[in-house]
Amino acid sequence: MDFEYSQKTKDYVERVGAFMDKNLYPNEEELEQQIEDGGRWCVIPLLEEIKARAKADGLWNLFLPDSGRGAGLSNLEYAPLAELMGRSHFASESFNCSAPDTGNMEVIERYGNEEQKAEWLAPLLEGEIRSVFCMTEPAVASSDATNICSTIVRDGDEYVINGTKWWSSGAGDPRAKISIFMGKTDPDAARHQQQSMILVPLDAPGINIKRMLSVFGYDDAPHGHAEIEFKDVRVPVANLLLGEGRGFEIAQGRLGPGRIHHCMRTVGAAERALDAMCRRALERKAFGRYLAEMGVTRARIAEARIDIEQARLLTLKAAWLMDTVGNKEARSEIAQIKVAAPRMALKVVDNAMQVHGGAGVCQDFNLARLYAGLRTLRLADGPDEVHLDQIGRLELKKYL
Repeated sequence: MDFEYSQKTKDYVERVGAFMDKNLYPNEEELEQQIEDGGRWCVIPLLEEIKARAKADGLWNLFLPDSGRGAGLSNLEYAPLAELMGRSHFASESFNCSAPDTGNMEVIERYGNEEQKAEWLAPLLEGEIRSVFCMTEPAVASSDATNICSTIVRDGDEYVINGTKWWSSGAGDPRAKISIFMGKTDPDAARHQQQSMILVPLDAPGINIKRMLSVFGYDDAPHGHAEIEFKDVRVPVANLLLGEGRGFEIAQGRLGPGRIHHCMRTVGAAERALDAMCRRALERKAFGRYLAEMGVTRARIAEARIDIEQARLLTLKAAWLMDTVGNKEARSEIAQIKVAAPRMALKVVDNAMQVHGGAGVCQDFNLARLYAGLRTLRLADGPDEVHLDQIGRLELKKYL
């Protein structure tokens, strides 16, 4: 494994880090206040200014490997940038590298036709609109994508869509204009050829956002996660992606990069939690000593450093394999980091909260929200159980 980064990547790392130091960290409280002032579900004026600066500086669409529309970085080269972005709640969007837009853009780039790219990919890449991914359903265990029971039925030159989706991230954002919807086009086909994916404009008649879902009490505004009802929604046949029965194939192609992006950002979040833990330990006294002078605190800091380094190296290995042998051959490593990274980060954040005492679980520090968001990653893009089963099967296959 060659983890020696090119000068181009090193330059991006330096530029992204400097941009965040100047534009994000000093303004995080103001960004949060503007969300409150705007009634939560709003466009954040200061963030739009920051995004314009990032775009002008050429720090835009840094993901999207194997495409001339991105920055020309491989998965491995993008890894340290995503890690930096994971340190701030607002960073990914600042560089137009936030989920679910990144995954949706990759889907349209890889599987969409030229008309679909012109209508939807172009404004997404420009940051003019945002998007939603509608796959998970409340009525079925969506960890098994073949369970999806929403329907996409052809009627002449249109498809009629029915179903209820939830955890449709990004639906609360007023700039969300397009969704990628997964549903069944042929329930009698082979198990993995029943589903299709289609582009559904969010202003189409028949779409009803029933409610916004909270995560441990956090609404994640203005991004948010919605339960959405689709009732007799009609879209042109031309909106179908790749072809009928190709939805499962698209889902697998989308989730590989999406999972590794999450894990890269997770390492960055853990680094920020460790930084907070160290600073708190050096400035806080209990029983006549600084917390940093206590062995239990030093042990927690040491374990955090070990765990972060292990997770980072496993993530980099997975990224390197995706670049060199492809997502299919790297599926065990991708599954491994999807289990390991959130577990690691939750442990680091939990210990950071302990060092902060009561302050660690309230709004004065970012740790409580960080913990809530990271906990969802043990479910998002496939629960731990699915990944562990795949890792086990692939490991046993070596002996057969």
